Amino acid sequence: MTTAAGRRPGGRTAAVRAAVLRAVADMLVASGLAGLEIPLIAERAGVGKSTVYRRWGTVPALIADLLRDMAETSVRRADTGSLRGDLHANAELVRRTLSDPRQGRLFKAIIAAAACDDRTAEALAEFYRRRIAEWAACVEDAIRRGEAPTGTDATAVIGQVSAPLYYQFLTSTTPLTTRDARRAADAVLAAVDAGVFR
Repeated sequence: MTTAAGRRPGGRTAAVRAAVLRAVADMLVASGLAGLEIPLIAERAGVGKSTVYRRWGTVPALIADLLRDMAETSVRRADTGSLRGDLHANAELVRRTLSDPRQGRLFKAIIAAAACDDRTAEALAEFYRRRIAEWAACVEDAIRRGEAPTGTDATAVIGQVSAPLYYQFLTSTTPLTTRDARRAADAVLAAVDAGVFR
């Protein structure tokens, strides 16, 4: 539910949601999906378990709401005035997020949960759809400025910027660097220039 101004209502409902989602995130960071149970979440959040069952019902529903909240509160897309600047900003944001001790562990736990649960997988896919759609606007702006060929698939461009960073994050213990982020963005820029994404 939102107000006329488009904001979520405040008060106790918002405070309970914030406390519960914070507890879910904390527990995912600490131990992953294992041991994530509603009574323990409620205890950590300082709310009654009946409140959590009534509002969310299941752990996958809690994770889905956490992902909605993450999408709503994520850093907005850059608008540097150039496609190069915007894609470098996007790659660096992904790198910083995945390299953050808390956020990186949280994403690993959610991705692992999504591999085992269809509802969590749907929520994670929606999270990425929303984030990619927001950043795709920078590619659409670049097409209008003549920096990218007409017909460039903006969604594919943004997905390819983060793909190598996620691959390294999930398959290697080597920390992501600013150089990795810059290389990912530059590779995509070269592909855009070559018309690969048309």
